[in-house]
Amino acid sequence: MQETTARGVEVRRARVISEPVSDYVQFEYDITFANVASGEHVRWLPRRMATGIALPGNDFWLLDDTVLLVNHFGGDGQFTTEEVVTDPGTVKLCAEAFESVWSRSVAHEEYRPA
Repeated sequence: MQETTARGVEVRRARVISEPVSDYVQFEYDITFANVASGEHVRWLPRRMATGIALPGNDFWLLDDTVLLVNHFGGDGQFTTEEVVTDPGTVKLCAEAFESVWSRSVAHEEYRPA
């Protein structure tokens, strides 16, 4: 990640989470300092603050506002496959959802898991 941010690429990650957090989310929180130290901007949004946001059904990365890398997970939470999506309508929907989440979420430095 540090190589990416050193090139001037802005990397933002928003995590929508349930509270109280699971052991796994606590683990993610505890190691996120390394992401932040490498230049990534990370924010947390408790689900209770997400009401009113139309959220996509899957986890995704938005690349250059034109490509979605969608991550698919099984019912057990294990990663199953990824999908590349370039449909402009789908990309726009996910980009708008991300911005809505970002605007309501709490910076990693300020968030404390409940």
